[in-house]
Amino acid sequence: MVNPLEFGETVLLIEPQKNRTYMIDLLEGSKHHTHQGSIEHSDIEGREEGEEVKSNTGCSFLVFRPRVTDRMLKVRRKTQIVYPKDAGWLIMALDLFPGARIIEMGIGSGAFTILMAQLVGEEGKIFSFDRREDFMDNALTNISRSGYENRVKAEILNAGEPFPVDNVDAVFLDLPNPWAAIPAAYSALAPGRPLALIVPNAEQLKEAVKCLNDNGFSAAESIELLERKMLVRQKEGVRPLERMVGFTGYLVTARKMKENK
Repeated sequence: MVNPLEFGETVLLIEPQKNRTYMIDLLEGSKHHTHQGSIEHSDIEGREEGEEVKSNTGCSFLVFRPRVTDRMLKVRRKTQIVYPKDAGWLIMALDLFPGARIIEMGIGSGAFTILMAQLVGEEGKIFSFDRREDFMDNALTNISRSGYENRVKAEILNAGEPFPVDNVDAVFLDLPNPWAAIPAAYSALAPGRPLALIVPNAEQLKEAVKCLNDNGFSAAESIELLERKMLVRQKEGVRPLERMVGFTGYLVTARKMKENK
């Protein structure tokens, strides 16, 4: 987008010195307060992405439209979210494409739903399910803020109950007991299509993979991803940062086999 920023848009403010970020909705007559002073929304409206704006104390901020990663990380959370380092692998495992129809069991706070909704496009659909109405309401608010509410159909459903859609292109399970939903996922998937899931501990991983093997899935793959950022300095040299995003969950994918008759 090359258009100037307008009221009604969501924008990302970055404080370069501290690498702090703020995602705000531009509203006429409003201001955003930070520990470095306040910024009038009218000072942002009409600018282009990448421009500098200043707070009333003279602190500099850069303004951009948020990327999907920013939207994921800035959701209002009532649950743990799928982090970008895991989301990329899951998207590849699910083989998402424009127009795809996807089942998601365990909508959580809607962060991963936002990414999937962007990728399936206007012709695709995410069928999201959760047993908790409060989680569902919060997630839908986050999804609506990203502008993808028309791409998501959400319903209350308990893990293990049949999904009300079939012949879908992929299934994603984000549950503490994914094995409860695996048989229903098999029934809902189109032939040969993938399932992916994330679990936080090894015993859950063991039980989930066993259930996949026992319920018509093959080519199961389980991995763990670690992410370590680099400190790039011109004088002192380059080295890894002391802190890193280590374990966030075990990732699993498998493919639906043809049912033997």
